[in-house]
Amino acid sequence: MGELIHKEETFSNSGCRMLVHRELGKRHDEVIYKEAPEIEFQRMGVSFKREAEFKLSHEDQILRHRLFAGMALNKILLETKAIGRLPKSHIKQRLNHLAASKLNLGLLVNSVENPFNYKRVVL
Repeated sequence: MGELIHKEETFSNSGCRMLVHRELGKRHDEVIYKEAPEIEFQRMGVSFKREAEFKLSHEDQILRHRLFAGMALNKILLETKAIGRLPKSHIKQRLNHLAASKLNLGLLVNSVENPFNYKRVVL
């Protein structure tokens, strides 16, 4: 099996998410699990951009419609959900966002699963 891409960044994200999950548990709305990690990322010195925007083009023309990813952490797109199970449609959406962003790793985090769960989506 090959080496995991962006292993250190993934580990930092997981550590941050575990701290948040340990304190908040799994009973809150999605917006809470999007905001709380920002505080931890700032404390850890991890650069990020919330609601990262990506432009799409067709035949060298930029489209008016944009794609928005939950958060971009340097080399990783991060999407946070607070639902019972992650459906395949969320993985497909993550692949579309990766293609638009020109990045190759996305993390799809489900903050209400016990234990805390995330999926690596690689393009």
